[in-house]
Amino acid sequence: MSEFAIQTRDLTRTYTKKRRGWFRRKPAVPADTFTALAGVSLEVRPGELFGLLGPNGAGKTTLIKILTTLLSPTTGQAFVDGLDVVTQANELRPLINMVSGGESSGYGILTVRENLWLFSRIYGVANDLIRSRMERLLKVVDLTEKAGSRVSHLSTGQRQKMNFCRGFITDPKILFLDEPTLGLDVTAARAIRDFIREWMGEDPRRTLLLTTHYMAEADELCDRLAIIDRGKVLACDTPANLKKKVQEYPLFTLTLSPGPKPLTGVNTLPGVHQATQTETPTTVVLKVSLREESAIGTVVQHIVSSGCLIQSLEKSQPTLEDVFIELVGRKLEDE
Repeated sequence: MSEFAIQTRDLTRTYTKKRRGWFRRKPAVPADTFTALAGVSLEVRPGELFGLLGPNGAGKTTLIKILTTLLSPTTGQAFVDGLDVVTQANELRPLINMVSGGESSGYGILTVRENLWLFSRIYGVANDLIRSRMERLLKVVDLTEKAGSRVSHLSTGQRQKMNFCRGFITDPKILFLDEPTLGLDVTAARAIRDFIREWMGEDPRRTLLLTTHYMAEADELCDRLAIIDRGKVLACDTPANLKKKVQEYPLFTLTLSPGPKPLTGVNTLPGVHQATQTETPTTVVLKVSLREESAIGTVVQHIVSSGCLIQSLEKSQPTLEDVFIELVGRKLEDE
């Protein structure tokens, strides 16, 4: 087994588009260039569910196309299961599969079952395995009743469900999912997430690389993830560690009823890193970050002794969206 399921070294991809004058006889003017990847270095371990987060145009899909041998890098190297994606593409392709959200793969004249059987046979999957895997996957995405329908008669969401089945039916060693729940309803997306976890747990040798626009999906599924923007990796770690970088200390928000005297001295209490408060005629909102979470007991005791009544106490948890905004400077929805 290779040390890394996926490894890239200073990977770059630049697109060049030549511009020409109004008339054919005029010489070409300088070309436009666009850098989709700018020195991406990543390492994904075998058995890992690794996520890529980034806005539109960040380079996620370009990276996946290189890793799946659909596109060559401009410079740098990429290895999947220890195989060079450029020089050993033919050896690599039987080991991998890919699903892209919104893609229209499949033959419209064939039924769902016929398409899945065809793709499986291309990979050399035995007929008995095709049947058992197909029934399981169709049930997962609630597509059994449409299995005999031509793909051309399916809705966009149903085609996406078939594509999802196509990705898993070959039982790839390394699977690439590019926005797999795009355009699906909440129930279907949840079923797919549940199946992904189940599929990964069945064989520790399986590796999955996921791109998604849904922060909660990445947080729920990924062992580690990288945030990428403008072709560069801005951060790479576990979701929990990434969130710690945004909020180093535990943060609590307390809503209080004003007491007979102003609330003071919270900043000087043992274990308190910082405390701020805002007051209205009827409430005091106190935000306290602590060096140790256990110090909240001391804060509560101090508040009660000052004569204030605690209406609510809530621990504030950072989200991946907070991390994303901190690093990228904008929300995904702003794209």
